[in-house]
Amino acid sequence: MNYIHPDAAIGANCVIGLFSVIGEGAYIGSGTSMGNNVTVYPGTFIGDNCLVGDNCVIGKQPHPAKTSTTRLTAPLRPLRVGPGGVIGSGVVLYAGTSLGEEVMAGDMASVRELCQVGRRVIIGCGAVLENDVVVGDYAKIQTGAYLTAHTVVGEGAFIAPMVVTANDNCMGRTEERFVKIQGPKIGKNARVGAGAVILPGVMVAEETFVAAGALVTRDTLPETVVAGCPARLIRNVPQHEKR
Repeated sequence: MNYIHPDAAIGANCVIGLFSVIGEGAYIGSGTSMGNNVTVYPGTFIGDNCLVGDNCVIGKQPHPAKTSTTRLTAPLRPLRVGPGGVIGSGVVLYAGTSLGEEVMAGDMASVRELCQVGRRVIIGCGAVLENDVVVGDYAKIQTGAYLTAHTVVGEGAFIAPMVVTANDNCMGRTEERFVKIQGPKIGKNARVGAGAVILPGVMVAEETFVAAGALVTRDTLPETVVAGCPARLIRNVPQHEKR
């Protein structure tokens, strides 16, 4: 019912569901449990005591379009999933990415290539992390959030449901976009409310509170509340809300 390559390593007390494929050189840590119909690509490392849901694709190599700003000249290093990870059903994780210990990725989430995700990060159901995203320890990225390529999310930051980030002021036209792509940066312990939009290159400073539905077009000041379209300074963050 399953195919496990002879050169794959399976730790003690692992459970692997039906119709799963474990590729050459893959490592599945001790105590890890995998659901049905899971594909683990060659060389992928999954740490001890992880939980992987049904219908996941773990460690696939990217195949960008010829018109994409992403340029790949060789296969990427295998994916690494740290110990204690919880990977929901239907999740797709790409090669070249690293997930720290005890990361949770909800059902149908997608994490593209060359991402660095810290420890105890939460990635909500259906959230998308495009290529080259960096997420600090303990950050929370909620359901349906979209982090565009080259976004940086600081330690402890909170990204509410349906937040959208952008990185391309050329909007896919002219060759300029290849050199001007710039993702936003969301600082340590910043909070971004539901449905907010963060434009290319914007710095959301440490402890900023971005109100729901805001359109952030320029850098914010630390420890401030911004709201509106475009977002504007409302007040300072109260002392009791700071970390």
